[in-house]
Amino acid sequence: MKLSRILATAAVVAGGLFSPASAKETITFAHLADPSIEAAMWAINNGKVTSDLIEIDATAMEIPALIQATVGRSYDVVMTAGMAIPRAVEKGLPLKIIAAGLRTSDVGEGSAIWVPKDSAITSVEDLKGKKLAVYSLGSAGITLVRIALAEVYGMDVSLKGGDINFVETPAPAMPAALSTGQVEAATLIHSQAFQAMQSGDFIPLVQTSQALQEKTGLQMVSAVLAGYADKLDASPELYKEFLRMIQASRAYVSEHPEEVYAAVGKEYDIDPAFFDIWFTKFMDFPGTLIPQDKEALVYLWTEAKKIGALESFPPLEDMVWSQVSE
Repeated sequence: MKLSRILATAAVVAGGLFSPASAKETITFAHLADPSIEAAMWAINNGKVTSDLIEIDATAMEIPALIQATVGRSYDVVMTAGMAIPRAVEKGLPLKIIAAGLRTSDVGEGSAIWVPKDSAITSVEDLKGKKLAVYSLGSAGITLVRIALAEVYGMDVSLKGGDINFVETPAPAMPAALSTGQVEAATLIHSQAFQAMQSGDFIPLVQTSQALQEKTGLQMVSAVLAGYADKLDASPELYKEFLRMIQASRAYVSEHPEEVYAAVGKEYDIDPAFFDIWFTKFMDFPGTLIPQDKEALVYLWTEAKKIGALESFPPLEDMVWSQVSE
């Protein structure tokens, strides 16, 4: 009897060790530390979207840590700036784009230049000779702002001797710099833009994403999801499942907005209304790579080269995973 119990226990343990759940592979994913991305990932992180093949181990990171993780290949998939891909590939890092990470909404209100409500600056031309606070000159977001100013409004956006004095400013300090006159305009980040929309203290001078969309017919892509060629090609089915889960998690937001916005808003002490604005007017976290995204990325790199923000870039096919489905 004692031996039979031992054997039965061993069978249960063995069954657990080799169950489908324990056989799942883990895909590690480093993404930008931002409440909006947390909202897009909420269904995965809270067990609403699952898989029989993989588990996604997601880690939120600030931009400097994301850069280090990308170079160090610390994660299977990384969310990184669109501007970072050609630089990395030309240095020999086998990064491959698998999806758009941040795509501007079709409304195009996510990348405004803001001025105080009583500012004498009433047109883009009035920015000549003025100080414009930007959060990072090397980012794709600010590069797209510069491209819009150059291509749509004919401004000289050279960093030295150009029409505008671009002042790199930590994002948390931008509203104070704008309200105290240290700068005349600022590219407020999304949470600050939402607050400005509520308070009326600052007003948008120009919606740069909207201006680029009207000129090109494209929704711009500022960030991408990327993996490493050797890992992608070794287990393509796992990475396709990763993308399916990302897309399903994003879809869950659309299907259950009140649930997701309330939960993430409570966790981060943010008005749930912010997420509704973000997903409908500012940005999207699609997890797909459609033809227009590829066009938008080539446009970004081409125009970035024109304004001196990028020296060169490889052919698109060298930077996109061959098994991405459109």
